[in-house]
Amino acid sequence: MPPLLMCLFYLSEMSVMNAQPNFSPSQVSEIMKRLYNLTASEIRPLPSYDDQNLYVVPTEGGEYVLKIMNSEDSKNPTIIELQTHAMSFLYQNGLPAQTAVPTTSGQLMSLEEIDCGYGCQKYLVRLLTYLPGVTISKVPFTPKLLYETGRTAARMDEVLQKMVHPHLSILERENFIWSLSNVCLLEEYMSVLDGDPLQEVVKSVIDQYKNSVIPRRSNFRKCINHGDFNDLNILVQPDDDHGYKISGILDFADMNSGYYINELAITIMYMMIEHPDPIAVGGPVLAGWESVFPLNKDEKNCLYVLVLSRFCQSLVMARYSVMLHPENEEYLMTTSRKGVKILQKVWELGKEHVEKVWFDHAAQLCV
Repeated sequence: MPPLLMCLFYLSEMSVMNAQPNFSPSQVSEIMKRLYNLTASEIRPLPSYDDQNLYVVPTEGGEYVLKIMNSEDSKNPTIIELQTHAMSFLYQNGLPAQTAVPTTSGQLMSLEEIDCGYGCQKYLVRLLTYLPGVTISKVPFTPKLLYETGRTAARMDEVLQKMVHPHLSILERENFIWSLSNVCLLEEYMSVLDGDPLQEVVKSVIDQYKNSVIPRRSNFRKCINHGDFNDLNILVQPDDDHGYKISGILDFADMNSGYYINELAITIMYMMIEHPDPIAVGGPVLAGWESVFPLNKDEKNCLYVLVLSRFCQSLVMARYSVMLHPENEEYLMTTSRKGVKILQKVWELGKEHVEKVWFDHAAQLCV
């Protein structure tokens, strides 16, 4: 293991140790009453990787999500406050994002020092509005729904680019491994693929990124990216035409300053993961995106490599996470197992073939 990777390994182990909150029902009830003057009648856990999310129904009415941040992220309240502001800004502009409910003292989050089994630690707590629906991963991916997904992603970034906040510079995140502007950082993690034929594909994609994306990046349009518009962060519910409509946008933890084309590539990649014919996804998502924000020549030229780059980020970092947390391999490798096959297929088909499928299909849908 290279020295930098070894260092990252130990730092990650130290940082996540006992960081995830594990509040008991009685502690949750106490917080709900003290901070929000609400009496919890139902408390149910919701999925979360390193935070604690709870569905709460108070006797006073309504439905909420109590989000308790892990103790490490709770040390950075400014970026959490900025993410909360972004959610509210999207909601005010007609997009289905959660909003934070103020405490009785008018605060949108509260830093709570509580012992939930690891000694007293500090956790940021927010009460968020509950959004109806199921994750998009649980419903059929029709061309109409994929079109709406692309359109929503474009609208989201278009709105976020208009957002004003005194701490927007925090979103630069120069060494953030999940930013699609930082694909070259993957080179520090390549040893996790030693002995795997996939390593050569990932290296080749990074080379293409260096040779074709970076030289054209000065012509990309800048914006603020959600950064993780994936199949588990999009909620849907039935519409009036026996299909589904988007009812919620979740998880703003990966927000970063980037480019419009990055968000589109991320969206296409994650929709490919859940579709029986992954190559067919790009056309409808692209058509929906361009109904809001048409791509320029250089953005179009780089879309294929950027989609492959996101696959590489996901696959390499999944392997790295398994190295850190082998006990969670089944969960961490869920997306990766599908993604390996799709990455290999898209790589073998080549840029010219895949782009023709995507752009020809998008043109048909836009007629």
